[in-house]
Amino acid sequence: MSKPIRVVIAEDDPQIAEIQQRFLERIEGFELVGVAHDLTTARDLIEVLKPELMLLDIQFPGGTGLELLREMRTSNQTTDVILITAAREVDTLREALRGGVFDYILKPLVFERLQAALQGYAEHLERLTSLNSLAQSDVDSLLPRGSTSAGASEGAEPPGTQRLPKGIDGLTLEKVREVFQSDAEPQNAETVGAAIGASRTTARRYLEYLVSTRELVASVSYGSVGRPERRYQLAPGN
Repeated sequence: MSKPIRVVIAEDDPQIAEIQQRFLERIEGFELVGVAHDLTTARDLIEVLKPELMLLDIQFPGGTGLELLREMRTSNQTTDVILITAAREVDTLREALRGGVFDYILKPLVFERLQAALQGYAEHLERLTSLNSLAQSDVDSLLPRGSTSAGASEGAEPPGTQRLPKGIDGLTLEKVREVFQSDAEPQNAETVGAAIGASRTTARRYLEYLVSTRELVASVSYGSVGRPERRYQLAPGN
């Protein structure tokens, strides 16, 4: 996109907010325009700055991020929301989905997971702005919980077919799985990307997805220059 996507961070813990800010500064195409440590400030930033995106925590001393999310939707605020939270309750996720969150990220926050979410969001906005009219395949690709293939628009899905999140293509996912089936050694995003003919960023998005489904496990290793690097391998039992 020609202009950076403006982001507000709403997080009551200043140290966690600082981590999010530093992560955000490393991701191209995004601009931090405000940080709120309480819901009152978050409301003001949304109303005045009208950012495209808010990174929102759930627990605040004076209320919850879900309450703010409901207020935003009731008042037709156009700011999209990615929740970053320690809340692991299914009911909390359901309420977040009803509120139309773009993504739901569990703490502790991992840079690669935030990067994948933000890049997916940027791609989502680009597709929206490039469309003049909609086909069903466009809708399927835009909805966060849409189908990953034409099968959903052409007829019933085969039994047991997994509905993948937006930004995860089934064919590419299988290529990533094949990399680990043929080589059990830990791999980084760069080597996996080269193996499947994709960029490191794209490979990392699929790798983090497989970590979230517990097909892969990730560990941090340090190279010869001391730079931390995430490496992935099959989870035990896979």
